[in-house]
Amino acid sequence: MAVAAEPPGGFPAGAADTGPAGYPTSPQGGWPASPQGGYPTSPQDGWPASPQGSYPVTEPDRLTRFVLRLYERSPRWAVPLAAVGCVAVGMAYALVSDPTHADPDAAPTCLLKLTTGLDCPGCGGTRALWYVLHGDLPAAARHHFLFIFALPFLAYLFVAWAGNQAFGWRLPELRISSKVIGGFLAAWLAFSVLRNLPWAPFTAFYV
Repeated sequence: MAVAAEPPGGFPAGAADTGPAGYPTSPQGGWPASPQGGYPTSPQDGWPASPQGSYPVTEPDRLTRFVLRLYERSPRWAVPLAAVGCVAVGMAYALVSDPTHADPDAAPTCLLKLTTGLDCPGCGGTRALWYVLHGDLPAAARHHFLFIFALPFLAYLFVAWAGNQAFGWRLPELRISSKVIGGFLAAWLAFSVLRNLPWAPFTAFYV
């Protein structure tokens, strides 16, 4: 007795509908069978690619095109130089304003400290930077210990990135895992709470 021929996927002839380009679909119809069924699933295997123009690409606006064109035409040292300029502006502001002798309500000020009297997570950072620039690390740590702790790592990451971008330097990579970042953020949160407690020795962190 003659047996009906089966397609490669194992479905009897006539059991499956035919999809695009004549490829059979699952018995339910309308969806390609799984790769285990023996049907091609990629253009390399013979499955037809998606129709051209199905997903139109949005044209960038004028500002985006200008920024991309400026980035492509600028020398490789331009972006690191701009970053160095931003850091230099921050340092210059700390030196000129001398936050160690500024009034608590002098502008710009911390809105949280001005309204509640509590130190925010960043309070004391500008004064700590001022003391660092003057070589007084104990006083800097007194105003923001975590900032001083993180400063060498931030400086190395910046130098490694800027040197690679501008001059092609290949400094050893400083790998910081997500667990380390999470631990640092947790320590920062704990420091932000403990520095506002009105009991010794936590009052030593109050700025």
